[in-house]
Amino acid sequence: MISKIANIFKVKDLRKKVLFTLSLLIVYRLGGQVMIPGFASMESVLDFTTSSQAGIKDGILSLYDQFVGGFLSQASIFTLGIMPYISASIVIQLMTAVVPYFQRLKKEGAEGNKKIIQLTRYGTVIIAIFQSFGLAAYFWSLKPAAGENFIVLDSAALFFFVTILTLVTGTIFVMWLGEQITDYGIGNGISLIITVGILAAAPNTFGALFTSMYEDPENKLLFGIVLIILLVLITMFVVLLTSAQRKIPVQFAKRVVGRKVYGGQASFIPLKILTAGVMPIIFAQALMFLPGLVAQLSGWTFLSDIFAATHPVYTVCFALLIIVFTYFYTAIAFNPVDVADNMKKQGGFIPGVRPGKPTAEFLDNILTRVTLPASIALAFIAIIPTLVNQIGNVDIMLSYFFGGTSIIIAVGVALDTMQQIEGQLVSRHYDSFLKTGKIKGRSKNRY
Repeated sequence: MISKIANIFKVKDLRKKVLFTLSLLIVYRLGGQVMIPGFASMESVLDFTTSSQAGIKDGILSLYDQFVGGFLSQASIFTLGIMPYISASIVIQLMTAVVPYFQRLKKEGAEGNKKIIQLTRYGTVIIAIFQSFGLAAYFWSLKPAAGENFIVLDSAALFFFVTILTLVTGTIFVMWLGEQITDYGIGNGISLIITVGILAAAPNTFGALFTSMYEDPENKLLFGIVLIILLVLITMFVVLLTSAQRKIPVQFAKRVVGRKVYGGQASFIPLKILTAGVMPIIFAQALMFLPGLVAQLSGWTFLSDIFAATHPVYTVCFALLIIVFTYFYTAIAFNPVDVADNMKKQGGFIPGVRPGKPTAEFLDNILTRVTLPASIALAFIAIIPTLVNQIGNVDIMLSYFFGGTSIIIAVGVALDTMQQIEGQLVSRHYDSFLKTGKIKGRSKNRY
């Protein structure tokens, strides 16, 4: 591992990509310290928004605050984070499965993908406008309880205009940062931004845990050790689940081209058990925020009670959404028909299975069977914090950090990022090998 990290900085292009990615992530964290204009001070905002009166300390807003790196409780310009982009991506990807226009765009290749990305950006702006209006109304509703030292603007119209403009602009900027990381950095820009926001709570979480263990070793020491062991076990299980593969054997027929014989070798298709990766958990979590946010902003207490993070209805709906999105995103990421057609063109076949449609059906059946246990395992890991909270009477935010959604996203994104870096290292190695001159073409003046 140390040698791989050292090799990253030996390759000039890869070193630039890593440093570029780190610099943009630093910009994201530093920019999040800027408050929305109209609030008195950072101290007054933190003192009130983290209290139980504001509803951010407990409930669905606390989980949302964790996903945006604590920027909600700070009334930051990046309060919405990247969540509007995630919501827009969900809508667009659903449309690619049911709307003919989006289906045509998906089949057009690179040009169609550009159009889909552009539509996703427009959708992000529209969703950000609605969400920023809701957050502006929420912050304005806190003014009477917090006093005049919370919001200094007396005009509601001016406060709403400034807040909406600031939050929408902040979301667009965060979306741009993610796209820049994807295009010019090491990739996974959007996922990396979410991961950085989650990991930003690590120092405070570990600090609070170790402080409680030090102050009350008789009651808290065993509790802290169990949490740390649980964190290690869940991390190991997520790594195994993300890396597990079902290898499907493939045989290539021999082809004679001129005087050379191609093919004839055996290979395999590395079919991932969890093809969808961390995207189902991100999509499901983004949708589960909506009922809680509506309840917080509208005052509908029944929604707030049902979709509380510890309520059984929330847990069941969250688990079902993860399973559904796992199948949905797997269908988008892996197309058995395309794989079967490509194998047929290259002269490949699965032993005992006829090429063409039978091969596609065979791959689809295997993919369906392996995705079911993977999706159930993913859903189970996601609801572990709720089970720990109910069984062990552990604070919900502490249990959410030491297991569940946070661990799945952080570990999954870390593995994807390391695979991309390793792939780029391999490609650089092959490039340098070809440039050494050991492999040369036939000279024109040889004969």
